[in-house]
Amino acid sequence: QDPLHKRKSQPREIKENTTVAVVVIHKYHGDARRKHHGGSTPKSTKAPPPVFRPGLTAGTLGRHLARRLVEIGARDVFSVPGDFNLTLLDHLIAEPELNLIGCCNELNAGYAADGYARAKGVGACVVTFTVGGLSVLNAIAGAYSENLPVICIVGGPNSNDYGTNRILHHTIGLPDFTQELRCFQPLTCAQAVVNNLDDAHELIDTAISTALKESKPVYISISCNLPALPHPTFARDPVPFYLPPCVSNQRSLEAAVEETIEFLHKAVKPVLIGGPKLRVSKAQEAFVELADGCGYPLAIMPSAKGQVPEHHPNFIGTYWGAVSTSFVSEIVESADAYVFVGPIFNDYSSVGYSLLVKKEKAIIVKPNRVT
Repeated sequence: QDPLHKRKSQPREIKENTTVAVVVIHKYHGDARRKHHGGSTPKSTKAPPPVFRPGLTAGTLGRHLARRLVEIGARDVFSVPGDFNLTLLDHLIAEPELNLIGCCNELNAGYAADGYARAKGVGACVVTFTVGGLSVLNAIAGAYSENLPVICIVGGPNSNDYGTNRILHHTIGLPDFTQELRCFQPLTCAQAVVNNLDDAHELIDTAISTALKESKPVYISISCNLPALPHPTFARDPVPFYLPPCVSNQRSLEAAVEETIEFLHKAVKPVLIGGPKLRVSKAQEAFVELADGCGYPLAIMPSAKGQVPEHHPNFIGTYWGAVSTSFVSEIVESADAYVFVGPIFNDYSSVGYSLLVKKEKAIIVKPNRVT
């Protein structure tokens, strides 16, 4: 199958009426995820076999991980070498469709993966155990707060060192290998510690799937002695990566649409505001279709810059409370109905919670609900 980030949803016609416009933007909660997760009808065509450079065993964990990164669209991987990840990096370098980019330090690698995820849909970085993992934490925390699927891969201790009560270099000096893992747990949506080949395939694929489904970073630790070892689960080409679509609850969708239509039909001066979670839901195109169909004045929140074309005929600027683009705050705050799509209301976006918008006039469209 094609890489997930290259999937294109079918274009939809939108009539110039409020009913269709509302259906499009809320139903896109399901459509967008189908686009990101491979479409509602999986293709039966088999992906072309990858060309692997000679010199490394094909049926290995390292090769499997390399192919998975290619399949999901992370074709550029940002790394900092260390003695715990060198063998793994050899296998990533050997994948011809993967480009390994060396960075000066782990924080650079993490932020590079953050930016790559914003542009391409998913990013990846590779660092070494503890000394590298703790260095990349701030970038991973940022990716978590920004809802970015970043695959953070760490070269871990030798699988034979687990349970030996040994103290390893590049650690905090304790015979406890979970220090790094515990630091990553609140900053990632899934963690996988691969120190056994029997379940490595499942752990890696589950972590990657979770990152894409939840649009959050994940942590994958791979024991340094495992990437080059052959195993029956890696003897053949990986099964093409596929995520099942997430579909909106039809009854809830219909109820939300009916309530929204009734609310907007009473409005005289409605306005449409886009937020940063448009990117999370891959809903930028549907949002523009909504703007085309309803004809409402169109504004964006400051953290949604770049998500909506500013040359759109209905675009009025950035809504940012007292520091908005000229006249935008007056237009938005004088409206009798606001439709916020994918917003995040925090002290930054609300200028210290000073927005003059009233909840009773607002429709809030989030990735998984409408209020």
